[in-house]
Amino acid sequence: MDLFNNKIDFLENLLPKDGIINYYGKLLTNKEANHYFDSLMKTIEWKNDQAIIYGKLIVTKRKVAWYGDTNFEYKYSNTTKRALTWTTELLDLKSIVQEKTGEKFNSCLLNLYHTGEEGMAWHSDAEKVLKKNGAIGSLSFGAERKFAFKHKKTKETISLILEHGSLLVMKDITQTNWLHRLPPTKLTNKPRINLTFRTIVL
Repeated sequence: MDLFNNKIDFLENLLPKDGIINYYGKLLTNKEANHYFDSLMKTIEWKNDQAIIYGKLIVTKRKVAWYGDTNFEYKYSNTTKRALTWTTELLDLKSIVQEKTGEKFNSCLLNLYHTGEEGMAWHSDAEKVLKKNGAIGSLSFGAERKFAFKHKKTKETISLILEHGSLLVMKDITQTNWLHRLPPTKLTNKPRINLTFRTIVL
């Protein structure tokens, strides 16, 4: 099911079952979103992501960064990242997302996709260090991209377009029952920055 071109009420759950996804649309004006996009490009310590797959080190074109309240360790794809200290812009954005959603977050994983050719394969964010059934607040800046969900058992799919300066929240048992991905596209050659605010449990 595609949710493109639909006016979406953020209180509406976009999933038919087994989880909760709310799309808030644009939280920021284009001027504000452009400001944060430019600031994030310049101030974040971007590094190419790495993953160990079948014993082989894979280095992605996509770049990532990891920030948090303390120097949390975050392990995924057989690699470990240690959180950096919040920047002013990240703290501002965290405050905006927390106020809008009523959720509390203590860390943020950032992704930089340079063009539409860079994406993310099907996965769920269910690492043991993350708060079980906790909310993940996803802020998007830059190129508008399709974002898709697939139920792990029924294979039902849902997709929508994430706008510049918009917020998507995944919570409850979503990560247990649904996969999500950012499919590559030839429709844009512009960069996109995605911030996923999370709660690490020590």
